[in-house]
Amino acid sequence: MNTTSLNLLSNADLHCHSKVSDGTLEPEALAARAKANGVELWALTDHDEVGGQQRAMDAALALGLPYLTGVEVSVSFAGQVVHIVGLGFDHRNEALVAGLRDTRGGREQRAREMSAGLAQVGIRDAYEGALKYVGNPELISRTHFARFLVEAGHCGDISEVFRRYLTEGKPGYVEHRWARLSDAMRWILEAGGQAVIAHPARYSFTPTEEYALITEFINHGGRGIEVVTGSHSDADAAKYTETALEFGLLASRGSDFHSPEESRTDLGQLKDLSGRLSPIWQLLDTRIHRPAASTQ
Repeated sequence: MNTTSLNLLSNADLHCHSKVSDGTLEPEALAARAKANGVELWALTDHDEVGGQQRAMDAALALGLPYLTGVEVSVSFAGQVVHIVGLGFDHRNEALVAGLRDTRGGREQRAREMSAGLAQVGIRDAYEGALKYVGNPELISRTHFARFLVEAGHCGDISEVFRRYLTEGKPGYVEHRWARLSDAMRWILEAGGQAVIAHPARYSFTPTEEYALITEFINHGGRGIEVVTGSHSDADAAKYTETALEFGLLASRGSDFHSPEESRTDLGQLKDLSGRLSPIWQLLDTRIHRPAASTQ
């Protein structure tokens, strides 16, 4: 492909996770998988962490794969955790790095409280068990606990773990206060990037709450929304195609890939965006890191 002419139908995958947060593969392995699966523009978007960005970028460019920096920031909004994907920013920006560090703060205490809750229903040493799956202890999460509970035989798969133990009202659920939407937006935009609302169909907002999220996001400078993503059905994609058009938002797509064993959609295996949309990567064209001509 001509890396100077990414278009609406380009196989862009701008949402996935490495072992630096809650994925199971190293950034280099993800880059190789993306390239092998036909991805034409890639971003690694670890949760609240940019520590894998240089590795991901170096690996992608060595393979001839154009790259956008990425991160998925956890935000508290209307009593729920919302994820905002940042793309095309300077991953060394001091304010962004410091803000993400503050957002990660408190995860260890939360994890220990989760373990205590699970112990009350007979599941011992869950904290220690979860740590076996953690690449970065600062980013220990429910997903790491879920992997341990499956391995230990308490549940058949990760979805069952969340239903039985790790959602609100269940023994292992502990709320965490994440970043404010305004803060996350400021970090991303001031670092030169653009912001995208991740997998909007996953939130259980009322129509009024969703309208509030989108309008506040736009008021803080947000420009994009994920339309096609691993957890969206065809109906979800159709709905958020209309949402993007209604609010004048640019469209993004990303598999939200975490693991070959766990993820429902592999890197590069998404359906195309609707031809009625404008893709976020065209706005970010000058922020794309492209391979040297000799690697093409």
